[in-house]
Amino acid sequence: MEGLRPTSDRIRETLFNWLQPHLPEAVCIDLFSGSGALGFEAASRGAAKVDMVELDLQAYKQLQANKTMLSAEQCALFRQTAQQFLNQSSTAYDIIFLDPPFGADLWSEIAGSLTQRNLLHKNSLLYLECNKHQNLTGLPENWHLFKDKQAGDVRYCLFKMQ
Repeated sequence: MEGLRPTSDRIRETLFNWLQPHLPEAVCIDLFSGSGALGFEAASRGAAKVDMVELDLQAYKQLQANKTMLSAEQCALFRQTAQQFLNQSSTAYDIIFLDPPFGADLWSEIAGSLTQRNLLHKNSLLYLECNKHQNLTGLPENWHLFKDKQAGDVRYCLFKMQ
């Protein structure tokens, strides 16, 4: 699908090695789901619930087909923008996957919404994937960089909320 930039296998392996101790029974959200690789992986590794948000109709239909094929009943799919979903949500999440389109520069706005709407637990983990040149200023003060790596043009980070 045009415009999709799925998380590479190498990055996904590192990420889930980081998250493995935190995944069992976790409540997760995969914003900007795209291919659904992160959300479905979390579900397969023991997450209790995974909300997957994707606006693009073609990507959303593929998510529906994959959910059925994988019997991923703990995954709930939502076809809307991340901002719309967060404005309606009252669920507090343990793990947040935030991988917006690189050029859209949405991560700061979404990060603020998560914090302002109290959609995070005290020790929530937030995965952020961005362009390696992205300046990560403007994040909420309670977000502390926990892990930080780079692969090619991609920077991927794990933040812990405190």
